[in-house]
Amino acid sequence: MKAAVFHGPNQPLKIEDVTIDSPHEREVVVRTVASGVCHSDLHFVDGLYPFPPPAVLGHEAAGIVEEVGRGVSYVKPGDHVIACLSVFCGYCTDCMSGHPNRCTNKQATQRGKSEAPRLSQNGARIRQFADLSTYAEKLLVHENALVKITNDIPLDRAALIGCGVTTGVGAVLNTARIEPGSTVAVFGCGGVGLSAIQGARIAGARQIIAIDQFANKLAMAKNLGATHTVDASKGDAVEAIRDLTGGGVDYSFEAVGVKKLAEQCFECIKQGGTATIIGMIPVGQKVSIDGAKLLTERKMQGSNMGSNRFRIDMPRYVDYYLQGRLNLDDMISRRGKLEDVNDAFAAMKRGEVARTVLMFE
Repeated sequence: MKAAVFHGPNQPLKIEDVTIDSPHEREVVVRTVASGVCHSDLHFVDGLYPFPPPAVLGHEAAGIVEEVGRGVSYVKPGDHVIACLSVFCGYCTDCMSGHPNRCTNKQATQRGKSEAPRLSQNGARIRQFADLSTYAEKLLVHENALVKITNDIPLDRAALIGCGVTTGVGAVLNTARIEPGSTVAVFGCGGVGLSAIQGARIAGARQIIAIDQFANKLAMAKNLGATHTVDASKGDAVEAIRDLTGGGVDYSFEAVGVKKLAEQCFECIKQGGTATIIGMIPVGQKVSIDGAKLLTERKMQGSNMGSNRFRIDMPRYVDYYLQGRLNLDDMISRRGKLEDVNDAFAAMKRGEVARTVLMFE
């Protein structure tokens, strides 16, 4: 099959032939129909997060089940599915306590070192990114990496739910659990930030402030539910938020992964407010906050993939889309082919897109 292979940081991905193995017990082969190009992958391409090459990146996809291994009862060939990097074992402490996104027993869903690799090239192992590797024509995954969905939603829209939507909407609804009528600020209007804005709208926030430095992204945020926008390139975003709210927001979200924005995310909340960091701040960087403000019951917290229980949450997000309450159509800025993956990263860096979706058919 064709796949975009990662050979090391600061290098373009290369389209190469990769061998995919047959499914073992509880494994599933999925024909990839669509894969979103997520900013998280860019962190690894740019070397901000380490990952050993050679590997196939990508972690936001939807497709159709093609083949199942022994013991698979959840899906069958022909089912439409979304893949999720929150692969869960189902029986560790976190899974059993309702937090499968924090599963501590990932090895239970992976192949052992003595087993043949799921992906290979000329007999050598190709590493599987996030237990998925969606920049490829097919996926070979554990069945606990998939959620079965209705055929009513187009698979390019469904792919967005695989990461960006679940991360952003989930951070609002699951991690922060914002209250109806609250005030919200979202830093960064890429795929995750726009999803957080939509989550705040769905949850009934009365004021949703979008912060970005690109006018086109702020316009999209307004279209998807933001009540106010702040152009961060033209002044102090924190002061602008305080002016708009009379002192600060109840809830704030950082959706880029930048130290300065994480600090502003905390600075813009009012007493008793909660700042939730969604973005992937580079390894080794420290976030500084004014310790005295913790005495005002301000809080900063992280969010892992929207605190998802993806087999519960993703079908709900599909329903929101089909009901017209979650706009996925306008979140797709561009569609391309697998060969366009490097162009998609470049467009992301230039701030031109919310999401590029790679189409395989």
